[in-house]
Amino acid sequence: MKLVALLIVAAVPALASCAVNSAATVAQADPQAVVDGLLATDRAFSAQAAGKPLAAALPAMFDDTVILPLPTGTFATGREAAIAALNANPVNAGASAQWAPVRAGISADGTQGFTYGFMTVRAAGKPDVRAKYLAYWVKRPEGWRVAAYKRAASGPGDVQTQLRAAALPARMIPPNSDARTIDAYRAGLAANEKAFSDQSQIIGIGPAFLEFGAEDAMNMGPGPDFTFGNQTISSGFPPGNKPPPFYWSADAGALVASSGDLGVTWGLIRPHVPRPAGERQGGAFFTIWRRATPQAPWRYIAE
Repeated sequence: MKLVALLIVAAVPALASCAVNSAATVAQADPQAVVDGLLATDRAFSAQAAGKPLAAALPAMFDDTVILPLPTGTFATGREAAIAALNANPVNAGASAQWAPVRAGISADGTQGFTYGFMTVRAAGKPDVRAKYLAYWVKRPEGWRVAAYKRAASGPGDVQTQLRAAALPARMIPPNSDARTIDAYRAGLAANEKAFSDQSQIIGIGPAFLEFGAEDAMNMGPGPDFTFGNQTISSGFPPGNKPPPFYWSADAGALVASSGDLGVTWGLIRPHVPRPAGERQGGAFFTIWRRATPQAPWRYIAE
């Protein structure tokens, strides 16, 4: 027993040294190198998906806690539920897919990030179909994994497939393990999502998307390409300050990096006036948020 105790005591400094060295490694990393690693991961999962059934290939990159907004206005929560939802979608039947990101971003602590880009869906005897995707990633011991994922149609038309400048922190910092700090960041982000909805009831949906969006924000939108910039996103809504007939909040969850500069919220969009029985009452969404520092206001960067 004494020998075991001595071994444990001897191991503690070594473990502490490993933790310090790991934190120091993150702090010394180049932000561009970190985001390049995330982009490489996204591309590697695409390469591995070649020729595989889409409903089997996508889950390879999913985290155990992944969320997928569904057309039914609900979420598939967890990897097994996500697999079931993919298998239930007739679009995925007999199909395979490959994809390529056009933009990425990371948190300052290197633990969370996002990518979005275009996907090509292939099925025997059918023309290829293009889609858009948005993924929110978390860093696990086994590597980057997707915590939130959605896909949308990308109809005929020109799209920009060149890689855009990444959303980078000014510098990398060590991850923060203080649970109270992270909880406060998460609560603040969820409150910001609700404030976004509340403000839309006062100034209108378009002006609210302008106020709460980043200059380099992305909206998946209905067109073939993504819509870029809060100004352009805002102009896509009807003009005026008439309140929208719906509201929303992060009532399903929120996830935030320990550096307090990147996070994702998800929840439901609900009509003010309930729809007839049997009709879908609302929609499921997730929004990715970013800010320069924990003291700066949150602004959506991708949704």
